[in-house]
Amino acid sequence: MDSFNLNNKVALITGGNGGIGLGIAKGLALSGATVVISGRNNSKTSQALSWKSSTNKSLDSSINMDVTNEKSIVEGIQLIKEKFGKIDILVNNAGINIRKAPEQYNLSEWNSIISTNLTGVFLCCQKVYPLMATAGHGKIINIGSMTSVLGIGVTAAYSSSKGGVVQLTKSLALAWAKDNIQVNTILPGWIETDLTAPLQATDPIRYSSITNRIPAQRWGQPDDLVGAAIFLSSKASDYVTGISLPVDGGYLSS
Repeated sequence: MDSFNLNNKVALITGGNGGIGLGIAKGLALSGATVVISGRNNSKTSQALSWKSSTNKSLDSSINMDVTNEKSIVEGIQLIKEKFGKIDILVNNAGINIRKAPEQYNLSEWNSIISTNLTGVFLCCQKVYPLMATAGHGKIINIGSMTSVLGIGVTAAYSSSKGGVVQLTKSLALAWAKDNIQVNTILPGWIETDLTAPLQATDPIRYSSITNRIPAQRWGQPDDLVGAAIFLSSKASDYVTGISLPVDGGYLSS
């Protein structure tokens, strides 16, 4: 359907060189978008850029952008503007986590997670806004988490940041609806990525209990998020803004 066609759209995906970000990047590229990924690991980025689909689709380019650094974000967005002239879609996926009891966090660890997962999302949204407002349209997808709505004892900082992302999304959706910019959150369920690998490796009892609670009876893969991302990036979602969309195999319903 044309409503889901992303031809002639330019997408920036932070943390797009691996895991959920790379899965979404590939999906948007397969739907016709010009995709720019950002990341701080040059080796992972190079590997991501080597991907090519069976229909000869690929990721278009990358920028080395640090979402915790305002100057780096401004410069990265300017590079995309100079090369492609616009940014139609922003996917804020970059994120980090440190799993430990809340009393064990030091302030540096807390600030690092909040800076990357929440402040970085705000800055990327804020800096891309003028381009979208001038164009008269835009799609912003923020990546939340099950911890956006559920507490976990060993992820206090991560949970706080991801809960904040949901509230930030609602505020931006209200503020920028006048500019025809839709801002939404995807809440991934338990997805097998580098970020969740430590849980699987070190806490098999917790891993098993999570799996048993998921009605789909399996952990998700990054590809499972592609459909939601295409929808929220496309004309099909023009009347959808401020929502948090779980893609979780039914976990939140169980």
